[in-house]
Amino acid sequence: MADPTPEATEAPPKKRRLPLIIAIVVVALAGAGAAWWFLGPGAAHEGDAGAEAAAPLAEPIYVALDPPFVVNFEAGGQVRFLQVAAQAMTRDPAAAELVKRHDPMVRNAMLLLLAGQSYESVATREGKEALRHRALEEVRAVVKAQGGDGAVIEDLYFTSFVMQ
Repeated sequence: MADPTPEATEAPPKKRRLPLIIAIVVVALAGAGAAWWFLGPGAAHEGDAGAEAAAPLAEPIYVALDPPFVVNFEAGGQVRFLQVAAQAMTRDPAAAELVKRHDPMVRNAMLLLLAGQSYESVATREGKEALRHRALEEVRAVVKAQGGDGAVIEDLYFTSFVMQ
């Protein structure tokens, strides 16, 4: 019985592998947990909380572009009308004042943009969203042309959108 059997020589390494596998799994889980903690949805922890407390987000300022815009366009041989009411949103009082002060320029840019639309392009939700983004860029361009920071005009919302 000097010759050991193959089962007897393989058994001890299996017992040594189990703690190694457990250690690898624990390290992998710890790494995943750390990644989630620092990069995941709860990333705003101690370091970020101080920055947020130091600079709270200002209240939004909505600037109504009144009266609503009314344009006509042709669709399939028929004259159609589009009426759009919109409001620009910013958190900067100076930018809000620029939009109000230069309302004729903003209205001109918006009317030219709206009048250039086709019925098919604004009939879908995606078309309306694309138009809203282009309108936002028009308002930002007017603010920038008048010496303001156009980027502080954060958004533009259609508060009424009627097609006939």
